Amino acid sequence: MMETGLSSPGRPPAPRSRFKVMSLSDAAAERIRTAIAAAEKPIVGIRVGVKNGGCAGMSYTMEYAEAKAPHDEVIEEKGVTVLIDPKAVLFLLGTEMDVKTDKFASTFVFNNPNQTSACGCGESVAITPATPDALTL
Repeated sequence: MMETGLSSPGRPPAPRSRFKVMSLSDAAAERIRTAIAAAEKPIVGIRVGVKNGGCAGMSYTMEYAEAKAPHDEVIEEKGVTVLIDPKAVLFLLGTEMDVKTDKFASTFVFNNPNQTSACGCGESVAITPATPDALTL
């Protein structure tokens, strides 16, 4: 009998690695922790998504999440929980969430390999959904 290395008789198969939809910089994780601590009611994390609109076609969305929705993609990283709206997963594959701080403001930014352009004001972006090739580990 040929060994495949995937599992042994009597043992369950080894768990498969999952592709991580999004990652967080240290600054983004700290900013999310601060936002969660300042929330007026209990929340489980931050929900991230995308919506149609703006000059370039789409914009990123963020909101407090009081509960996990049935099909949310859950990212637990650096002590915080980020829930990804299932409709946004293909648009966010490989994205790093970061924080940009300048003299007058601090804001979340998305370093998204699927983003093809952005409007001049920075409020909206054009994003192409990731292909199945992007799911390789």
